[in-house]
Amino acid sequence: MIVIEPAIRAKFPRSVFTKRGLETFLADAVRVARLTGFVSVLLTGDAEVRQLNREFRGQDKATDVLSFPAGEVHGRLRTAGDLAISVETAAREAALRGHSLDTELRVLLLHGVLHLAGYDHEIDNGEMARMEDALRKKLGLKEGLIARTAKPDTRAKPVPARSRRS
Repeated sequence: MIVIEPAIRAKFPRSVFTKRGLETFLADAVRVARLTGFVSVLLTGDAEVRQLNREFRGQDKATDVLSFPAGEVHGRLRTAGDLAISVETAAREAALRGHSLDTELRVLLLHGVLHLAGYDHEIDNGEMARMEDALRKKLGLKEGLIARTAKPDTRAKPVPARSRRS
């Protein structure tokens, strides 16, 4: 299930991304990742994600996606967990990368689903990166989040106004 905050829906029209398309992608990502349980997703803004990041991770900054795995209930995993995605951060990244916001949200959904499945790229010696690469190909994504952050940043950086030459 995907919930879109009203302020985000007002800021980003339906023509930019559709809830139905993202829900279909989420179901496919859960299936190919072999994740068991229900996943809920909140599409929100930088302020909300920053608050969640500060509260749950001790990091006072906005980020693109946060994953909150659920625990087992009576030995059965009914809910896999929750994801929170900053659509504002995703939109900026999509613009920098030259692809659609819809594509960026799909990249973040896959990444979050893998975290809910128990992968952790910060400590797993590349296991999550390999899984993300394999699954993004199955799901039709050109690049995964881990692969692109591992590469040197080659995006054009704006030149500060005071250092521009006339």
